[in-house]
Amino acid sequence: MANRWQRSFVSLDSPTGRRNGAGFRPCQGLYYTPKGRRPKTALIATHYNVDFSEHYLGEYMAARGYGFLGWNTRFRGNEGFFLLEHALVDIGRGIRWLREAAGVEQVVILGNSGGGSLMGAYQSQAVGVTMAPTPGLKLPSALDELQPADLYISLCAHLGRPEVLTAWFDPSITDETDPASVDPALNMYEEANGPPYSDDFVQRYQSAQTARNHRITEWCHAELARLQERGMFDRAFNVYRTWADLRLMDATIDPSERRERWCYAGDPKAANFGPRGIGLTNTLRTWLSMWSLGDSHCRGAPHLNRIEVPALVVQSTADTGVFPSDATAIYEALASGDKHIEMVPGDHYLETPDSARDDVADLLVGWLSRHDHYGHP
Repeated sequence: MANRWQRSFVSLDSPTGRRNGAGFRPCQGLYYTPKGRRPKTALIATHYNVDFSEHYLGEYMAARGYGFLGWNTRFRGNEGFFLLEHALVDIGRGIRWLREAAGVEQVVILGNSGGGSLMGAYQSQAVGVTMAPTPGLKLPSALDELQPADLYISLCAHLGRPEVLTAWFDPSITDETDPASVDPALNMYEEANGPPYSDDFVQRYQSAQTARNHRITEWCHAELARLQERGMFDRAFNVYRTWADLRLMDATIDPSERRERWCYAGDPKAANFGPRGIGLTNTLRTWLSMWSLGDSHCRGAPHLNRIEVPALVVQSTADTGVFPSDATAIYEALASGDKHIEMVPGDHYLETPDSARDDVADLLVGWLSRHDHYGHP
């Protein structure tokens, strides 16, 4: 397959960000194309903080005749300082490059993994800006110049950033500054609580997860006000214990073909009480921009409700972090009158079975060929 595709490095300034003193530009990525051809249809994939430049589908789609831009915003590897309004502007720079420099006539958004809600937010705001600015900031005028994509694909995607963090929250933490603090009555890893988990425990647990998100949001607003009185603009803080979704330990909840008692980081309990996890480091404004149930515009449904272009939802059946209910919720929230959902064998990254990536690439090509306005790429 390697002799059927090529790739090139793309590095661009953003309307709200320029090349820095060290030399790198805010927007960077790799553009995959079929060897010796300029495709008329190209996909673009971006994540909140994970480097998608070498996205695993790039070479597969290029070998099948499509362009694929694995695109990064200024927040690649820099989750703790994420601001949605500037990430969307950076994504818009990539889409504009595809059309104006690469000669692409049809752009396809690929919302993959955590990037699903980010790309959904992009398409929504490209139709018309509805989001509010992060507290203390102004929306950049460049948001009004975003170009919407022509098609939308969701692949093994989380519903929204606040939703996934809250679903993974450990509500048994009693002191946000002490990662070792535990309320046994809400500890999913306390054998007396399960698994399997009773309906009563599930209800109490999920309510406590939501309450934890709201407590952090309230603290962020209060802390911003306190800092302002002292002439400060923002501060950093940590959020601990975020590998505690009940579905990780109890496969009867939201059943699928996933491995039980396993998560993306391996053993869920070891991961949960370890030092690494999503949302670990934030500024106050980053929390409000990305993770807050009450304030963030990174929630899935409000944006999916505004996406009317043809849409495809693909979900792997053995995913240990995205579940069937997530895929169904994305599908139902999409406003498109032309939408389809497909469940496929495989794990989250389609590393297993051996044919998973080829099979999904073929699935995408089949769907794209039925929605290609410009003929075969």
